[in-house]
Amino acid sequence: MGVPSSGEFCVQRKVLADSALDELGRRRTHSTKPPLAQRVKDSLRCSVPGLKRAVLKWVPVLSWLPQYSIRENAVGDIVSGLSVGIMHLPQGMAYALLASLTPVFGLYTSLFPVMIYFIFGTSRHISIGTFAVVSIMVGSVTEKFGPDSNFVVGGNGTNGTAVVDIDARDAYRVQISCALTAVVGVLQILFGLVRFGFVVTYLSEPLVRGYTTAVAVQVLLSQLKYVVGVHTTRFTGPLSQVYTLIDLCSLLPKTNIATLVISIVALFVLILVKELNTYYRKKLPMSIPIELIVLIVATIISYFAKFRTHYGVDVVGAIPSGLKAPRVPDGNLFILVFPDAFAIVIVAYAISISISKTMALKHGYKVDSNQELVALGLSNVFGAFFQCYVVTASLSRSLVQESAGGKTQVAGVVSSIIVLITILKIGSLFAELPKAILATIVFVNLKGMFKQFNDIPLLWKSNKMDLMIWSVTWVATILLNLDIGLAVAVVFSMLTVIFRIQLPRYSILGHVPGTELYVDMDAYEEAKLIPGVTIFRSSATICYTNAEMYLEALQEKVCMDPEVSDACPADDDNSARENGGVKTEERHRTHSVILDLSTTSFVDTVTAKTLNNQLKRAGIFSESILLNNLFVTVHDAVLHTLERQAQKNVSQAGNGTVLENVAQC
Repeated sequence: MGVPSSGEFCVQRKVLADSALDELGRRRTHSTKPPLAQRVKDSLRCSVPGLKRAVLKWVPVLSWLPQYSIRENAVGDIVSGLSVGIMHLPQGMAYALLASLTPVFGLYTSLFPVMIYFIFGTSRHISIGTFAVVSIMVGSVTEKFGPDSNFVVGGNGTNGTAVVDIDARDAYRVQISCALTAVVGVLQILFGLVRFGFVVTYLSEPLVRGYTTAVAVQVLLSQLKYVVGVHTTRFTGPLSQVYTLIDLCSLLPKTNIATLVISIVALFVLILVKELNTYYRKKLPMSIPIELIVLIVATIISYFAKFRTHYGVDVVGAIPSGLKAPRVPDGNLFILVFPDAFAIVIVAYAISISISKTMALKHGYKVDSNQELVALGLSNVFGAFFQCYVVTASLSRSLVQESAGGKTQVAGVVSSIIVLITILKIGSLFAELPKAILATIVFVNLKGMFKQFNDIPLLWKSNKMDLMIWSVTWVATILLNLDIGLAVAVVFSMLTVIFRIQLPRYSILGHVPGTELYVDMDAYEEAKLIPGVTIFRSSATICYTNAEMYLEALQEKVCMDPEVSDACPADDDNSARENGGVKTEERHRTHSVILDLSTTSFVDTVTAKTLNNQLKRAGIFSESILLNNLFVTVHDAVLHTLERQAQKNVSQAGNGTVLENVAQC
């Protein structure tokens, strides 16, 4: 069929019933897929080419690394790797505090999992490692099972003389985080092997954005104590964030002024330089590593000014140099952390795959959703043996890796070398770094998440149901904590889908003159009713949950039920459109009802029986619906109906005129 340059088209064909289309299009009567037994046999057949494909699929680095072009990619990967490595240092140390671990474990997390993802990952641009959302989720688990109250030694907790064994507490929290990371990794691997990557589709964008915004608020509350220099009580469970805020406000009179000044100065410098980086990003060869600069300068000033001893500023403390020997996670803790692992699995994967697909779409390649699950799982399992906690992709680092010219995950290897050098030689020099500096780095990196509050006015204008999902997710996560909040958000999001199916919009369609289009008469003024024909449509699929309501709406719009048709009230012209665009007097003259089922993706047995029985009772059909009464388009059904009616009423010229007018397109 040719397409005229004017953008118009005209098709001349016979009216097609569904059965006629089967003949014309030669509908296949069998599946083109091989039988199940054959597919199983093929999957079990072992051959050299099949083995090679399997190895390349499960170990993607073998498919691209041999073809790596040093001349085209090396410079960009090295530059971006250096940039990302510099970001890993402050973010790794800062986000470790969110996980209630000492900063060195954030550096470990920025090293080992990155190397594993280099081998098994399919995204070329994401930066794996620490991330605020996942870090705070891990922190909620480590503090729940390793609270300060379990490590009180000497004194009396009631009179304030109790002392917490910090070393024992921190060591136990590391065991919990390693066990949690191992369980999360195993679950991710299993989900990837059974091709469970589609589960992320159940997390709608409003849900994810509302959840991450709520997590950002929780991160903010958890770090405010470092900014003002006070020690708050740790609360867990529902309303814990409310209690934390109340406790923090009660301690404000005890604010450490030196810590607050450090925080304000650091925030001002970080925000100013980051804005300059954004404004001059096209002119600068690479972004100014202001986070690392602030880290170094603050450490030097703190060391010489003796912030800890003279002003009581809380500092990072001793950071051990070198790498620790691998250690098997404590299996006795697996069952303890298992329930909390599920929420972290879903959130970590959702964040990573969304960033991966965004980058892949921009640069024209594909990522394997299931292989990404496996890659994350292997990264976490391997990292658990080296005292790392759960990793995912970081949006800020991924953007830097991509914008700095990174082409492959070789950039990740370069960033790992930077982190390794820091752990081996430089890390111990940050012992006098104020924790307030790390908290301000976290605050600045939350900017993108807090911008998501702009979703509220946008969703109010575009889709109020999505706004409701966003709002319920945010409130539930703030009030009920991270795991329960996510569960409530998912359930509520699914319920909105059910409600949309359960309560669809029913409408009467009218014909747009000069076209073959039929639209809602309430929405379009030019839509014209075809005398004697009523076209009824539901905005949702018809299933057992809404079949009865569908028939009730059909009876109300068309008054076709013999028992109620005589009771239809008389309407005036002004209320015609309020009743589906059909005047009652015109309804009484309706000789044909067309059901537009284009929105129906499936019909279950309950729906089929309900429709069939009701249509029989209404006198629409005297026997089961035949294939000859099913048409490929509404226009085909209308033309067939008018032609059949014209043949029955050849003495009435009006019908012929209507048929001629409608047939023109």
